[in-house]
Amino acid sequence: MALIVLTSASGSPGVTASAVGLALAWPRPVLLVEADPTGGSSVFAGYLRGQTAPTASLIDLALAHRNGQMEQAIPAPSLVPLWEPLAAALKGLERTGQDVIVDAGRLGLHGYPEPLLYAADLCLLVVRSDLVSLAGARSWAETLRGGFVRVGGSASLAVLMVGEGDPYSRREVHKVLQVPVIASLAGDSAAAQVFGRGANAPRKFNTSPLVRSLSAARDAIDATVASNREELAGQPDRSPMGARP
Repeated sequence: MALIVLTSASGSPGVTASAVGLALAWPRPVLLVEADPTGGSSVFAGYLRGQTAPTASLIDLALAHRNGQMEQAIPAPSLVPLWEPLAAALKGLERTGQDVIVDAGRLGLHGYPEPLLYAADLCLLVVRSDLVSLAGARSWAETLRGGFVRVGGSASLAVLMVGEGDPYSRREVHKVLQVPVIASLAGDSAAAQVFGRGANAPRKFNTSPLVRSLSAARDAIDATVASNREELAGQPDRSPMGARP
C-alpha cells in the first residue's frame, strides 16, 4: 500500500482531475485527500457537483490530533495545516490495507503541504507538455530533486505528464526537468471536465483516451512504488533516525 502525492508548479495542469481520476481507477481501497493550501474543496464543488458537503471540519481534526485520534479523523476533507502529523497518520493507514492519493495543489503557496510531499512513496509533479508549463516547472523540479536527495528518497519523485506530444514528448520533458516521466495522461479536455468540473460524461467516456491513460498511469505508479520498495529493502539504512521522515 502506498502514499501518492500529486502537485504542480503552475496553475491548472490538471492535478485535481488527475487525482480524482486515479482514485476512481484504483484497484484497491483508496483514500483521496484534498490538501490544496488554497482552501475550499474543488472535488466537492467539481466532481461531486456540490451535492454533498464535508461532514467534519478543521476544528474536528485539530481536536482529534490533540486527543491522539488523528487517524480516526482523517476522512475530513478540509484544508489541514497539521501536515507532519497528518503525513505520519496517512503512512500509518498502510496497515489497514488502504492506499492514499493526495491532491497537494500548487507548490510554493503559503502553507502548502511540504511534509506530505517528502513523506510520499511517490510524489508526482503534474505538468503539461507545453513550454509555459515546463518553464514554470523547471526550477521547482530542481528544488524537489534536492529535497528528495536530502531525505534519501530520490526515486520517490517523478513526473506525471498531461498531453504528451502537445508539443513535447516524454523524452524532451525528462531532458528539461531531469525527473523521470513515469506516465502520461491524454490531453482529453471533455473527459477531464468530468473529473475536474463534474460535467456530464461524453459519449464513450469509459473508453475515452483519458480513461484508458488513467489505467495505464495507475499500473505505472504501482510498478514504480513496488520497484522503489524492493530497491530500498536491499539497501542499508542510512537515515539518521533509522527511517525516512
